[in-house]
Amino acid sequence: MGVLSHRARHAHEPADTAKAAEADAPAGSPAVAKTGRDDERLRGETWFSSVLGRPEFASISGAVLVFIVFAFAAGGSGMFNLDGIMNWSQVAAYLGLLAVGACLLMIAGEFDLSIGSMIGFAGMMVAIPSVYWHWPISLAILFAFAGSMALGALNGYLVIKTRLPSFIVTLAFLFILRGLTLALSVLFSDRTIISGVGDIAAADPVANLLFKGVAFHALFQWLAHVGLVKLLDSGEPLVPGIPKVLLWWALLAVCGAFTLAKTRFGNWIFAVGGDPIAAKNVGVPVRRVKITLFVLTAFCACLFAVLQVCDIGSAAADRGLLKEFEAIIAAVIGGALLTGGYGSVVGACFGALIFGVVQIGITYTNVDSDWFGVFLGVMLLLAVIFNNYIRRRVAESK
Repeated sequence: MGVLSHRARHAHEPADTAKAAEADAPAGSPAVAKTGRDDERLRGETWFSSVLGRPEFASISGAVLVFIVFAFAAGGSGMFNLDGIMNWSQVAAYLGLLAVGACLLMIAGEFDLSIGSMIGFAGMMVAIPSVYWHWPISLAILFAFAGSMALGALNGYLVIKTRLPSFIVTLAFLFILRGLTLALSVLFSDRTIISGVGDIAAADPVANLLFKGVAFHALFQWLAHVGLVKLLDSGEPLVPGIPKVLLWWALLAVCGAFTLAKTRFGNWIFAVGGDPIAAKNVGVPVRRVKITLFVLTAFCACLFAVLQVCDIGSAAADRGLLKEFEAIIAAVIGGALLTGGYGSVVGACFGALIFGVVQIGITYTNVDSDWFGVFLGVMLLLAVIFNNYIRRRVAESK
């Protein structure tokens, strides 16, 4: 914070120095000329340059381009009807939960490759106790969150203590958690897929309220009866409500963006990712920041698992496969640098939106869905190239 205060105190020194020079120098002297509009130190940044320098610029531009492409390629297919919108926005929301945590951790200069395996492991921590041990599902969900966040703290502690790259430590946990999920599910239930969780969640008021199904069902029923939403023959609206994962995503995104932009902890995240030694020297608790962010990514993975298990009604040992890479791709498309110190939660959310629109939108076109992987790779490469350009531009402007 000392660095920030020092910068704040001296932010206007060039202008003050210019005024003093102008007052002391004779009229028409070179000193006066240099303190005018021609002085490069006083030139303001153009609006376009300011926008271009925003980390979320690439992802927002990419999202607009993707929407334009699918508006032409699948505009009449129902993709942009209310039910189609709910389909691709739900896919985006699930990935968005992971992208928020992954983005904040990447800004701090670290990675967590275990979040995909954590999804499967957390799902089993909900399903096995509630189905086979007859725990109340609310207690099983609380147990899953506690266990996942403890593992996230262990991840962060090992990264700090061993000084190994987080890539290596979390890669090890990727295999450990995936193996534990498979082994423990077979040990306790003799199967890798556990069903029946949905009915248990529906009977539990807390789980049903927070994690299962949709919200605002009564509103959508009213909209259907007044003709604004399609009504099925059963009397139910075609779109019964807003999936709760969308609300969780919005809440997490708002909290993450606010923390990053408006709080001291957000400044700490940028400082830790930019230069952890300098941050430590000015009093930033580097270890606490990093461990907290590892706990956050584990929380996001567990929230993904709980929402998925309650909504689908089952847990499977292979859930979350490759989700860690998809989350990193969304964060990178959103402007996060692989080197840390730069990024945007808003950008990561737009990266997740691009992912959801393309993954579902491609099924509304005649394009083979096998090309989806090609698209992801191209988007990742373009995002890295653009972010690298922005990083050089920011460095040269200092």
